[in-house]
Amino acid sequence: MFSAPPEIMAEVFTRLPDGWEGDHASSPWAVTQHPSGGLRAFLEGPSFDRDGNLWVVDIAFGRIFKISPDGAFTTVADYDGEPNGLKFHKDGRIFIADHKNGIVNCDPKTGEITPFVDRPYLERFVGTNDLHFTMNGDLYFTDQGQSGLQDAYGKLYRLNIDDGRLEALLTNVPSPNGLVPTLDESQMLLAVTRANAIWRIRFHPDGKTVAKTGNFIQLSGGLGGPDGLTMDEEGNLVICHVGLGTVWLFSPLGEPKLRIRIPEGLATTNAAFGGEGGKTLFITESSTATIYKVEMPHAGAPIFGLS
Repeated sequence: MFSAPPEIMAEVFTRLPDGWEGDHASSPWAVTQHPSGGLRAFLEGPSFDRDGNLWVVDIAFGRIFKISPDGAFTTVADYDGEPNGLKFHKDGRIFIADHKNGIVNCDPKTGEITPFVDRPYLERFVGTNDLHFTMNGDLYFTDQGQSGLQDAYGKLYRLNIDDGRLEALLTNVPSPNGLVPTLDESQMLLAVTRANAIWRIRFHPDGKTVAKTGNFIQLSGGLGGPDGLTMDEEGNLVICHVGLGTVWLFSPLGEPKLRIRIPEGLATTNAAFGGEGGKTLFITESSTATIYKVEMPHAGAPIFGLS
């Protein structure tokens, strides 16, 4: 065990404007996941475009928002879906892990949503969650559904850019969620929410074949577990601990370096580096539809989809 790391407090960057609330009763996702009602939106998937705009999804009400550097919201898409993760491809396309529809594309200008991978081998996904592009263009994504320790059927997929082949790399994950490779891409770090853990997936020298996979960081507490992941330029891992109102910073060796708290809410689901020099961490607090920000010591690692 380690001693508690230093703590800092994040501040509000922007909130979903009043009057933009979704109709809770109309959303099967909201009714199932938040039966007590009153959910305004559930913001996730923060990702920056080349112009410095922050894009987020609203899984509860099927919306895609673009947020300007001064915090103003624009609705880009409103569709029959449950968007969860969002990343930009280097050609400008938006890729979305949609819990209902699989992997879809969103046209950033028109907001048109089109299927990308929805029924591989004529079978639907159980509920895709998050995604990440590696430097060579391969797309990794998680298929979480309602998996957990009671039924560990969650999967980690890779879509190979060279031949379009879809591979299930792991098929036994109790709630696969956020993911990010190490800086040299020899390993993939995976948030396993309902095990309250970060798994480390090693690759053989070919960079493709999964080798030793094990538990890298074991968290505790909260009402959920690790959700979104990102990494800074020094290889430190950012972990959004949903249900604890906390974002952790761990060293490349798994040592706790920093705890970031937010003033309100426990649903710290996702984070992305942005702002001047890429040194500001923007955090989604989903239950209050709020984006927080905090200055970090290092900039974020390169976003390979935008390279």
